Amino acid sequence: MRIAKESVPVKFAVPGATARQLPDFGDATGFGAIGGEYFSLGAGTDIAPLLTGLADDMCQAPHWGYVISGGLVVGYTDGSEDTCSGGDLFYWPPGHTVRVTDDAEVVLFSPQAEHTHVLDHMMVKMQG
Repeated sequence: MRIAKESVPVKFAVPGATARQLPDFGDATGFGAIGGEYFSLGAGTDIAPLLTGLADDMCQAPHWGYVISGGLVVGYTDGSEDTCSGGDLFYWPPGHTVRVTDDAEVVLFSPQAEHTHVLDHMMVKMQG
C-alpha cells in the first residue's frame, strides 16, 4: 500500500503548517522494538534473488516509510504491485519484494527482530 502526500487527508491547515493524517495505515500489533532505517538504492536493484529461501521467497517484515526520492516497484505474494516514488508514504505488509526503477532514497520503520532476520539472510546470500 502506498499513498501520495497530496492524497493524505488534511487534519488541519493553518498559516505556516499543514498536518495530514491517514488513520489505520498498517498495524504494528504484536511487534516489539521498531528499527528506523534509511536505504540508498541504485536503479536496477532487485532484492528478489536475495530473498530466496525465506517464506514465499519474500520479505516477511512489514515496513512503514517514506520515499524521499526515486522510484520503486513493490511486488506482493498475491501478484499485485505498487509503484512508489518520491514524496510517497507507504506501508508494505509481510510478503513483498522490491525492485528499484530510479535511484532511490527511502526511510523505513520496521519491526527490528523480523527485519534483522531478513537483512541477515540477504547478507548471507550476497556472500555467495
